[in-house]
Amino acid sequence: MSTIRFQALKETLGRKPVKVEEIGKKSEIFGTNVFNDKSMRKFLTPDAYKAVKNAVQHGIKIDRKLADYIAMGMKEWALTKGVTHYTHWFQPLTGATAEKHDAFFETSFDGSDPVEKFGGDQLAQQEPDASSFPNGGIRNTFEARGYTAWDPTSPAFIYGTTLCIPTVFVSYTGEALDYKTPLLRALHAIDEAATEVCKYFDKNVKKVTPTLGWEQEYFLIDTALANSRPDILATGRTLLGHTSAKGQQLEDHYFGSIPTRVLNYMRDLENECMLLGIPVKTRHNEVAPNQFELAPIFEETNLAVDHNSLLMDVMQKVAERHEFRVLFHEKPFKGVNGSGKHNNWSLATDTGINLLSPGKTPMSNLQFLTFFINTIKAVNVYEELLRAAIASASNDHRLGANEAPPAIISVFIGQQLTKVLEELEGVSTGKLSPEEKTDLKLNVVGKIPDVLLDNTDRNRTSPFAFTGNKFEFRAVGSSANCANAMTTLNSIVAKQLKDFKAEVDTLIEKNDLKKDEAIFNVLREYIKQTKAILFEGDGYSEAWEKEAKKRGLSNHKTTPEALKAKVSKKAIALFEELNVMNHVEVEARYEIELEEYTKKIQIEGRVLGDIARNHVVPTAIRYQNILIENVRGLKEIFGKDFEKIAKEQISLIKEISEHIEGINLKVGKMTEERKKANTLTNAEKMAAAYCDKVKPFFEEIRYHSDKLELLVDDEIWTLTKYRELLFTK
Repeated sequence: MSTIRFQALKETLGRKPVKVEEIGKKSEIFGTNVFNDKSMRKFLTPDAYKAVKNAVQHGIKIDRKLADYIAMGMKEWALTKGVTHYTHWFQPLTGATAEKHDAFFETSFDGSDPVEKFGGDQLAQQEPDASSFPNGGIRNTFEARGYTAWDPTSPAFIYGTTLCIPTVFVSYTGEALDYKTPLLRALHAIDEAATEVCKYFDKNVKKVTPTLGWEQEYFLIDTALANSRPDILATGRTLLGHTSAKGQQLEDHYFGSIPTRVLNYMRDLENECMLLGIPVKTRHNEVAPNQFELAPIFEETNLAVDHNSLLMDVMQKVAERHEFRVLFHEKPFKGVNGSGKHNNWSLATDTGINLLSPGKTPMSNLQFLTFFINTIKAVNVYEELLRAAIASASNDHRLGANEAPPAIISVFIGQQLTKVLEELEGVSTGKLSPEEKTDLKLNVVGKIPDVLLDNTDRNRTSPFAFTGNKFEFRAVGSSANCANAMTTLNSIVAKQLKDFKAEVDTLIEKNDLKKDEAIFNVLREYIKQTKAILFEGDGYSEAWEKEAKKRGLSNHKTTPEALKAKVSKKAIALFEELNVMNHVEVEARYEIELEEYTKKIQIEGRVLGDIARNHVVPTAIRYQNILIENVRGLKEIFGKDFEKIAKEQISLIKEISEHIEGINLKVGKMTEERKKANTLTNAEKMAAAYCDKVKPFFEEIRYHSDKLELLVDDEIWTLTKYRELLFTK
């Protein structure tokens, strides 16, 4: 075994689980490090507290004088917990979080009288040097100004000795440079649209809040083993490596007993989450070896997105204490399942109603049907945009594989609800007779709760599935920021609800229909229009690809192809109408995501070429030389008969030579294609070139390398193998 592998395995096998101390009941420590309602009541004046609550609940702007009082209370609270610094915590378009720490400590001009200072100005707004963050052409490189502004709807929290203040991030000219700003605008849009529709059913509804429950899948790899793989360190996935004889085929890992070392990591992570107010609830083994999942209780979408971004940071930091590396890449290992981040989405009213859950009366069930069918209609109209929202270089590996939904967006609702929609489709147009109304409300709408009690089994091959009281967007990748998908989903549903209300109001005014009749008429037409998007079968099958094509559904299998929907006239019109993003912001994000795709494939290509030529080929040649010396020795001993005796060795030498030649040839060609792609100045063309011309060589190079892994003596193979990465605890 090579020295690198031996040392890595020796270090890993010698580890003992890190002991994790219990820190009390979770209910008692939950949110201890969050400036939540309890902390605000204690440290804020009544006026300051009221100002924050009004900002959160009603979007009322906080007066700058009151901001000073809020900052003062926030600082005093933080100082009681040993905090020394504060930061505006934001989510730029890099896919990671960002922070710049400033000390509370200040001195006067002459250096005397040091104090801990933090005022409303520092709380409300800061100006980080933002020239190096992705901007998609919104600003020139020399234009460094970017502003972070406090988002009071997401509470400040303490991590370590730093007070973290969630903020938006915008340019000097006001364009959004982050994920949070468009998300907040989309949430405002759907609140307005959904509230207006709710008033058909309940005049008391004043606010509708989208909720989100994400399911974070991830791999845990021992630090030493991960450090022995240059591809994991540089790209987050294995670019080479033959599949292990034992993978996930026995299904013995899924929901199995959690290994002690991993369980200690999970307990430590959950303790940190409790302190930070992240309501994690579920933990379990996933399907692939060393793959796990963590899921929280549902929250308001903006807070849920912030919590997921924070969680991913915390997971990495806690993993360091346990000598683990967390892999969020959607497909870090070939031959076993990749990781997703299912986004469970619903809508809740300020009166305590889940709009995607039927109630006890026909009226509440009609309300459920209204939001249920409108969501399906939104997905039907904007399926390409929804596909673009989850597009990335890493998610391309996962979509359409055996563990993930296909690149074709479709909606699964189950056989029972399908029958309900079919019955609604048969409702007569125009006015309804008393008998028709009674039959409709009792026998169609009224039976929905009973239908959902025994609903059709879940369809894991569906990218967008109804699961009883919510829709589950299963196609979101594990490394993604949920804001991307949630901004799009909430925007398209907001647009659809606006259109729905306009249609219903028109029918009421012009056709002299009653409210219920108008709603039934519009919903019936929507059911007819959305049949193409509904699919109950196997989304993995080739038959579905053919059927989807007949239905006119898109099937964009690569990110450069899928992203084009983001800058379509339809998409730009949608975002501009709702004031979620203007055309400059939309086009900038398109440029940024294309550049990100290109850079990731570029990095992978360079790392792959380096490992193939500097690890795999030299190791293969070294083993080949051992075989050649062996053949020479056999020739000296056996003379003319040596060819019969050394037949297998000679054949092996030839086979190794062929694979070495294959690697060198393909790496050379890949490098040439990469150089050609790098000369292109158009982001769209460059991304397409990397996708179509460079990336195809990855599998060809891997093929030869993985064959050599099986041929070369295990004692000298330098790269840690799958059986070690995935099965060493």
